Formats: sequence, C-alpha cells, structure tokens
Amino acid sequence: MSQYNIAVVVGSLRKDSFNRKLATALARLAPADFSFTQLRLDDLPLYNQDDDGQQAASVLRLKGEIKAAQGLLFVTPEYNRSIPGVLKNAIDNASRPYGQNAWAGKPAGVIGASVGAIGTAMAQQHLRNVLAYLDVPTLGQPEAFIHAKEGLFDADGGIGAGSRDFLQGWMNHYVAWVKKHA
Repeated sequence: MSQYNIAVVVGSLRKDSFNRKLATALARLAPADFSFTQLRLDDLPLYNQDDDGQQAASVLRLKGEIKAAQGLLFVTPEYNRSIPGVLKNAIDNASRPYGQNAWAGKPAGVIGASVGAIGTAMAQQHLRNVLAYLDVPTLGQPEAFIHAKEGLFDADGGIGAGSRDFLQGWMNHYVAWVKKHA
C-alpha cells in the first residue's frame, strides 16, 4: 500500500485540548505516506439502541470515515480515571448495531496527555480493554503516558525537543504496526 489514511479519534471536545494539539503534532512525525484526519465527535447523538435501525447521518458519516481508513489513532485525555464520555459514545455508535462494527480489524495506536503525573495511564488501559472486545489490534509497546507540561510543544505546535525523540520512536513503532496489520 502506498498511502495510509489514519482516522484520528481525539477524546476531547475542548478548543485548546492538549490531546488535540498532541494529535496534530504527532502527525508531523509520521512519514509522507501517512495522512491523518481528526474525526468529528461533537455532533453524534448519545448512543441509543432504539436508533440502530436508522442511525443518524453523523453516525453514518463517522462509520464511513472509519471504514475508509487503514488505521486508527486514539488520543485521549483521562476523566475520572477513565475515558471521556464523548469517546465512549463515539465507540458505541460506530460499533453498532451488532454485527456492523466499523472499528473491527483496524490497527490502532493509543496515546494521551494529561497535566497529571501519570499522564493518561488509566484511561488508556480502559480504552485498550474496550478495543480488545471490538477486535481492534492495538499497539502494545511502547506505551506513552504523556505529562502535559511546559515544553511538550514547541513554538510552532510541534513536539518540543525534550519529548521529540521518545515520541518519534513511538510514531515509528505505530507506523510499523499499521503497515503490518493494514
């Protein structure tokens, strides 16, 4: 495959989200044959099984974008030691109705940033559990629990010098994972 389109799922709606900035900066570390598209989550209805027979246009759009991608990148904050509701809602909407799971088989990476010292370790573990059930092959190593502090991003919005080597290594592993499983 000569081009890899990656669907990026940012688990935050906040305008100045560290995780949205991280997703954008990580994309700059990828090789030229990878493109990254951040998926829209803010217009999805709350998942309701009663709607499975006639899913909203926003849900069908999301499912189509996932199906068109060769890989997934989840960039999540941590809310109350777990994944944000907006992320869980997107996962639920795109995995239903039963038997029509848009996520299945798509190789994924999981990463996230937080002002807390342990980054997003708990949220990432919960997300990995959900993705395992949904048949999403997920990069296991290296793990990346990013502490969002001064210097994480440079003046141009890229990854700062202190974290660049580590995150470049993470991206290199992610790229190899996607190429192996796409």
